[in-house]
Amino acid sequence: MKRKTTVISVNSLEELPTLEVINALPRERILKIIFKEGPQLQREAIGANLKKALPNFLVGIHTVEPEINIVKLITDQEIEENQAFFEACAKDYRQLAETLVFTLANKLGLKLNEDFPMETFNKLKRGRRQAGEMENWEYFVHGYHCKFNNKKTGQVIEAPLIFGLEFGDLDPYFFTRFIKSTPKYHPLPVKIFEDYADGVRINEQMIALGKFERISANVQGHYGVVVTDRKK
Repeated sequence: MKRKTTVISVNSLEELPTLEVINALPRERILKIIFKEGPQLQREAIGANLKKALPNFLVGIHTVEPEINIVKLITDQEIEENQAFFEACAKDYRQLAETLVFTLANKLGLKLNEDFPMETFNKLKRGRRQAGEMENWEYFVHGYHCKFNNKKTGQVIEAPLIFGLEFGDLDPYFFTRFIKSTPKYHPLPVKIFEDYADGVRINEQMIALGKFERISANVQGHYGVVVTDRKK
């Protein structure tokens, strides 16, 4: 899903778009503000103020070019209207991740540590077996996850390994990538442009709606987000 870009060049602070104009920006558009020589030195301060004033937008202050890029994130209303869809996706994620983890452990002859699966899969890193293939899937053990990529469909899912036998943790970036890469969900009922930032908003609003909830990991200081309606 690609956005079209609206470019505004500003030679003075008076030419900056108002908050009213920015709030009216559709999600399908990127607003690119290019700063000319006059207000260029104030670009970072302007960007910081915009971030505070626009919590439902992603404001990107370019580190090299004299520009700020602004996009509108998925809205609470869009998430609420599609809560049944996101809940179904979360349940699919949980079921598929669990199936793949157990299938891989069985294929490799691993005795799964049910309290801390990462301990089991970390052994693959030491044996240089952290990447390989399993039926139609490629797998790669990294960090706190095992990534699975379906070679036929392109579907991608990251199975968490630090929540005991709970494999439904919805990392914002991994969850939206799963949704966008799953053929049966297309066409999507709602557009997802920013994988991480939209994912964060989806999780937060679904928690507010009672559809998702937070759980603690088996690694100190970490927590996850899972679908509420599940076998615990």
